[in-house]
Formats: sequence, structure tokens, C-alpha cells
Amino acid sequence: MNLYRLYVLIFFCLSINVFGQNPEDKIYNVIDIFVANPSAKALQNLTNTETAFWKNPKPKTKDELLAIVVLKCNKGYYQNQFGQTQNAISSYEKAWQIYQKYKLKDYDIIEYCLKPLGNLYTVLGDYDSAENTIKQYYFIAETEKNQSQKIAAILNLSNVYQSSGKISMAIELLENTLKTEKLSNALKGTLLNNLGNNYLLSSGGNLLFPVTREKAEKAFESSIKFLQKEKNQFETLSNSYRNLAALNRQRRSFVTANSYLEKAEKLFLESKNQQPRKLAKLYYEKALLLFDERRYEESSKQILAVFKVLIPDYNSKNLLPNQNQLYAETVLIDAIDLQAEILQLNQLKKALKAFELSFYIEDLLMNSLVYENSKIISQLRSRNRTEKCIGIYNTLYEKKGKAEYLNEAFQLSERTKSGILKNYRSNIKNASAEEKQLLQQFQNLNNSILKEQQKGDAANISKINNLIKKQNELTLSLKKIQAENADYIPENCDLKALFSKLKNDKAVMVYYFMGSEKLYYFTLQHNRISLNRVPIGDGKIADILFFLDYFNDANAIINDISGYNRSGNNVYNLLQLPGNSVYQNLIIVPDGILNFLPFEALITKESKTTNFAKMHYLLNDFKIAYNTSANIYLNSKPISKSEKTVLGVFPVFEKTAFELSYSKKELESIRSNFKGKYLENSNASFSNFKNNVSDYSILHLSTHAAAGDIETPASIKFYDQEILYSELYNLSINLDLVVLSACETGIGKLYKAEGAMSVARGFQFAGAQNLLFSLWKVNDYTTSVFMTDFYKNIQNNQTYFEANTNAKLDFLNDKSIPNAKKSPYYWSSFVYYGSISTETNSINYIYYIISLLTVIGLFLVFNHYRKWKIFTWFLKKKNTKRSNLKS
Repeated sequence: MNLYRLYVLIFFCLSINVFGQNPEDKIYNVIDIFVANPSAKALQNLTNTETAFWKNPKPKTKDELLAIVVLKCNKGYYQNQFGQTQNAISSYEKAWQIYQKYKLKDYDIIEYCLKPLGNLYTVLGDYDSAENTIKQYYFIAETEKNQSQKIAAILNLSNVYQSSGKISMAIELLENTLKTEKLSNALKGTLLNNLGNNYLLSSGGNLLFPVTREKAEKAFESSIKFLQKEKNQFETLSNSYRNLAALNRQRRSFVTANSYLEKAEKLFLESKNQQPRKLAKLYYEKALLLFDERRYEESSKQILAVFKVLIPDYNSKNLLPNQNQLYAETVLIDAIDLQAEILQLNQLKKALKAFELSFYIEDLLMNSLVYENSKIISQLRSRNRTEKCIGIYNTLYEKKGKAEYLNEAFQLSERTKSGILKNYRSNIKNASAEEKQLLQQFQNLNNSILKEQQKGDAANISKINNLIKKQNELTLSLKKIQAENADYIPENCDLKALFSKLKNDKAVMVYYFMGSEKLYYFTLQHNRISLNRVPIGDGKIADILFFLDYFNDANAIINDISGYNRSGNNVYNLLQLPGNSVYQNLIIVPDGILNFLPFEALITKESKTTNFAKMHYLLNDFKIAYNTSANIYLNSKPISKSEKTVLGVFPVFEKTAFELSYSKKELESIRSNFKGKYLENSNASFSNFKNNVSDYSILHLSTHAAAGDIETPASIKFYDQEILYSELYNLSINLDLVVLSACETGIGKLYKAEGAMSVARGFQFAGAQNLLFSLWKVNDYTTSVFMTDFYKNIQNNQTYFEANTNAKLDFLNDKSIPNAKKSPYYWSSFVYYGSISTETNSINYIYYIISLLTVIGLFLVFNHYRKWKIFTWFLKKKNTKRSNLKS
């Protein structure tokens, strides 16, 4: 039979099968053909079938829609197999969206869609989406009494908690499940393996604690015993051996680690359906072990094996892949970072190029995220890399003396400094009305979920599940907008403009970067950057924590004045703040635990005096303003010189357990000096606050606030309700100053890169640029005294940061206040974040420019008019001459 006849016969057979079929059978037929011979190229056939389905104007039946869900789930599975992680997520998301929207049934949506979707979210660091997805299918499994899927949800949720730093929650979840649920050997083994990992992480990787090490090791070994009792557990057994290898690698027991890793590799290669990503991860772990053994050449070969698996067109002749070959994949980041560390040994500039590739992938990952928490964790991942790069730039500077190396180090540090806040502020200005509305709805749902979760055992799980469903729909819409306009592009700082602003402000900037091994600090003044470092691994960080302990209790300083004096001086010397400076204005950009440090209260010179007013504070040397980043300082709105009006919010809480008796005095003092609106008691409601906040130049909130903890967000109290810091995000606050006269308004869950998730941060997200807020629990009486002086200084035309400094000095010099109440605990709590410039200079500057342009314009107009007159006169003259000529 010739080839033509064969094709005709095949077409005829297919025609019998296809023609006359209903739409869903056609879809299933396409799926069957693809699954019989899957390939990355053949995925297009599934896409074409789906496109044709949606183009058809005929009404869709539930059977047809279910067929599309099945197609999308198969497509997602194979996209993941072929390394197309983002595409796989998109396919699963749409499948789940269709399944929910049309209330479809008769398909195991958990097994074939939600489980892989949750796992892929976890892989890419989208932990909030992962947690929400897993909680949704846990809810479905519990409703349907499906025990195996319920345990799978618990297992995957523990992975999310582990990956996102919620180690204690992961341990509690796993231990409770092992105690209370009936489990197969395979599930026990998998849960124990996860538990061992979390024990290990709970120590922060510190294996000096034998109890932690033994618990982790015992969990891994028990995991292996249970898994060996079941058949076909090759991959899960491999994971347990890999964890034992990692444990022994950290203990420097390399021979044992190698033996475990060899077993792990053999088992993994015996497993079916080996995913490229998992194979690449195994090669990376082998590379990491070889690196720790200082077998760098062999380690580099394993890294090349990672690239070959994950990058189809990778050229093995090149040590590093090209940027255009890279995509959002965390294993690639790990491998490139490790290659950079090998290069760092003798090729510093090449190491920096490698790290640049990792930063590029990190940005791609950031663009796929919608939830703030996931973005923050993604940003945190790059901190160790940033620290290594700063170290390299510093070494290059010491060798070659080129200032450009310090500039690059500073720019890298700025990348991770409050990046989420900076990016949000930038994007919200340019966002469309649709995107702004979606973001507002998304945040409102997020706050509703948080508030319901805070109820603990009394929380309505069904309500949370419905809120998550709605939020997932919004997430897809936001992702679509993000895909059209990738919004996460780290902004460089304009150093020329920064130095100019510092010069105009007559200020020095001290900018900190808290690494895991060193504390770096940049000093910016006189058009140059200097960089220094302090090792923090030798107990130096403990000096800072010891000093901060003095502010946990009102009596701690009074009971140990000499100790405070000594400790404050130790930290002052550690942080290397400028001593003799031409300028007396100091801008501090803190980092890590330094966000909670009252720099004004540091002791510049140790003394034996017990008189607090006579101690040598940094307050005596500098007027201090803080900022969350250099760019935020550079772009901050200048302080208005126009008349100040105040919106005062004073719940007071009279005749309740929350009463703030001195808040009334604070109110009367401000009201006697400033026009405005003052909301008292029941009028100080959240709705009244929102309705009036845009009408005044200063907002003063005198109330209760709480820093929260790891699980409870920071919050602030209005008369009628307590508001989470994230509930402030959707407000539009374009005020000149926000004063948060309450406890712990600058305290919250701390992230090194982003700062504290505090009430103050909520106001910053809402648009506030100049803020005064507190770092610990403040005293009602002393706060009232301080605020009275602060506002008097503002009335006397002092800038906010000057008013803050002088109010503290006035407090110390006030003879009516007893010495005990002059402890730094009482006066140094309030810190000012924001601009130190006034708008006068900028207005004059603009005025002079406008005036100059006007003069130039008038000159040009006059000159043009004069030339025109001369030209007209010349023409007339010529015409006159012409008319006088004889014809």
C-alpha cells in the first residue's frame, strides 16, 4: 500500500470516530490522542481545541464544560512535566475557576487540579495562594469525609508553613495529625519526614543543640522504617534519605552524608514519572555537598547538570546560562547562587554577573505574586545574596579604590529596602481605575479572612472558605493585569539627586544593611559614600538586644542607670554614628532589629551621673529623622508651610477599662493652639475618621494600639472598633503629618528587608509620608506633656523633626518633671519618619524658575516683535522704492 493510500485510510478511520461525535467526545478524543504521545509541541493541539470551543457561540452544556476542565488539568500536568511551571499554574487556575463557576460535579477536582495547583504555588513561593488553595480542598475533603485527601491537605499545608517560616505551626499540625489520625505506613512516613525537616528548621540550622538534632534524626529514621513497609515508595523514601544527607552535611559528617545521598539518588531513579525539576533538585543537593567538601570543580559539574535538565537550549560550553534562557524557577536560583559562590573564590566580577542572573529570576517570581506576604518572603530570599554582593563590592573597592563599587553596593542594598512599600506606592499612582478597584476589593477580602481567623476555634470555616473563593477570582483578574504590565521593576536611587537633597537639608545619612553575618553601614555626605561593616556573629547583635531590653519595662532603666549608660554607649560605638559633623541633621535608614532602636537615646559618652538630664545622648548632638529607604527620603513630600489644621481623634474610652484620662489634656492643649475638628468619645469612630481625614493637614490619633505577634497582626483602636494595620491600606491619606499618639504604633512582625508590619506601616501604605509614632508602650501622662511641647514647637514654625527633637530636650529640661520620669523610657519612644525639607525653598525655586522663564519669554516676544517691526518696515521701504520706480 502506498503512503498516500495509508494517509487516506487513517483519515477515514479518524473521520468515523470524530464526525458525528458530540463536542465533549471530541474534546476527550483530543485528550486521548495527546496523552498517548505527549510532547511540549503537541500541547498546542490542546490549546487549539480549547480556543475553538470558546469561539463556538453555541450554549455550553455542563458535560462540555467538564470536558474542558479535564483538558485543562491534563494540560497543566504536562506543562509542569515539561518545565512550564507558570503555564501549568494558569491551566489549573482556569480549570478550578470553570469548575466552581458552573458548579460542576463527577470529577476528582482535588486530586487532578487543586493538589497540584497548591504544590506549584508552594514551589514558586506563592505561599498565600498555596495556603488558600489547600484550605479549600481540605474543606471539600472534610465535607465529603475523604480521609486520604484530608491528610494530603494537612501534609501539603505543613509544607507551606515550613516554606513560609511558620515552623511552630507546621510542627503543631504534624504532631497533632500523627497523634490523632488513623494513618497508613506511607502517610506516617511522609508526615514524619516533614516533621524532621521542621525540627531542623526550628533550630535555625544550629545543630549545636543535641535535643533538636536527635529529634530530627529520629523522625527521619522512623520515616524510613514506615516507608519501607509499603511498596512503590521510591520517591518518598528518597526524600527521607536526602534529608538525612542534609543533616549530616550540616554536621560536617561528609562520608555519612554521601552514603545517604547515593541511596537517595538510586531510589529516585527507580521511581516512575521523574519530573525534571525534582531531578534538578537532586543534582543541586549533590553540588551543595561537594561545595561544602571544597570539591569545587565537581560541584560545578553538578550545577551544569542542573542547567541541562531545566534549560532545554542550554549550551554546556558556557559556565552560566544566558538571561533570555531563564524563567521563574527557584531551583535555578539556588544553582546559579551556588555557582556564584564558587566563582567568588577567585573571579569576583564573574560572581557578580552570576548573582545578577539570580536577581533577574527573583524579579520574575515577584511579578507572579499578588499577596503582600508572599512578596515579602520572596524579597527576603535575596537578602543573603545581597549581603554576599555587598561584600564583593567592598573587596573590589579596597583593591582598586573605585567609588563606583560602593555606589553599586548601595544600590543593591536599596533594592531590598522596603521594596514592597515603594513598589505599591509607585504602582498605585499609575494603576487604572479597574486595577485600583480590584486591589481594594482584594484587600477588603483579605482583612475579612484575617479577622475571622483571629476568632480561633470560634471561626466560621465555611465563611472563610467562601471569602477565599471570592479572593481567588480577584487574584486571577489581578494576575491578568500584571501579565500585561510587569509591575515589579526594582528602582535605582538617583545618587546625584540624593546628595543634592542631603546638601540642601544640611544632613548626613547613615544607612544600615543587617546581614546574617555582618552589619554593613553606609555613610552619605559631601557627595561621597563610605562603607563599613561590623561582624554580628561574635555577640555584637546581643549588645543591641540587651540595650532594647531596657525599654520593655518602665522601671528597667531606673533600676539600673549605670548599666543603661554602659549599654547605650556600647551600642553607640558599635553602630559607628558620626561624631563631629559639619551638619547637625541626621537621617537614619535602619534595618532589621535596628527598626526598633531609639537612636536619640544612645549614650555618646559614658558617665556616672544618675541625673537623666545630664547624660550624653545622641539627641544632644543631632536632630534625627528616620526613613524606611533612601528613595522614600528622596521622594518625600516637603513639609507644608501653610496654616496647620488638625483632625484630632480622641476615643478617650471614658468609664471603661481602656480609659485614657490624660488624653483629654492632650486634646485641650492641641485644640487651644490649632484650628480643626476634634472627634471625642463615641464620635471618634472609624467611619467618622475616614469621612474627615482628607480635610485637614495634620491627623492626630490619641488611642490604644497593639503590636500583635507572629500570628496576630498589629492593630489600632477607634471608639467603635479595632482596626488591623492592613485595613488602613485602602485609605487615601495625603496629609502633611500623621501623629500616632498610642502604644507600639511602630512595632509589629519584623521582616529584615521590609521593616515592621505595624500600624505606622498601614498609614504609609495609605500614602502618609511624614509620621510620628511610638516604639513601645507609652505612658499616658508623659505622652501628654511631650505632645503639648511638640505642637507648641510646630506652632512656632519649627519643622516636624525639629519639633520632635526640641520637645524631647524641653522634656529633659523641664524642672517640674521628676528625675525618674526623665528616664529615656518616657521621652525617646516617639520617632519621626519623613521629610526634613520645607516647601519654602522648593516654592521659591519654582517661583524663580517661572519668573526667569517669564522674563525670557517676554524678551523673546519683544525681540520677535521688534524683528517683525523692522522686517515690516523694511518691506514697506522696499515696496515704496519699487512703487517710485518707473515702469
